[in-house]
Amino acid sequence: MDIHNFTPFSALAGGILIGLSAVFLLLSSGRIAGISGLVQGALINESIQKRGQCILFLGGLIGGALLYRMSPGAIPSITIEAPMMVLVIGGILTGFGTSLGSGCTSGHGICGLARKSTRSLVATIAFMTAGIATVYFLRHILGA
Repeated sequence: MDIHNFTPFSALAGGILIGLSAVFLLLSSGRIAGISGLVQGALINESIQKRGQCILFLGGLIGGALLYRMSPGAIPSITIEAPMMVLVIGGILTGFGTSLGSGCTSGHGICGLARKSTRSLVATIAFMTAGIATVYFLRHILGA
């Protein structure tokens, strides 16, 4: 890990924007800003209005990232060195995990913890522990 790429101000600004967008979504529509739930809502929601809200929020996530990448002083491009099949399998397993855990890192880790949800605390501890163990196993045991 390159310590020179740590940018506390952009991280703080990103955290503030995530928090504000989660609060805005909750106040404007009553929805929790869990990305897996928003993706599901965008794909299979019966209400056109709710589907539109999900699509707009998700579009804002993608659009915000693109705007940041185009801004002067943006961090250098990130290179992913994993084979495409590993990324696909990882995506499928992530989708399965969010379904199994009834939510994702944003739903439980950001919104759920902010609401002092015990269920979200347990879920966050579980997925953080699993993530740490997986990285340790892959990097230090298998040497991948």
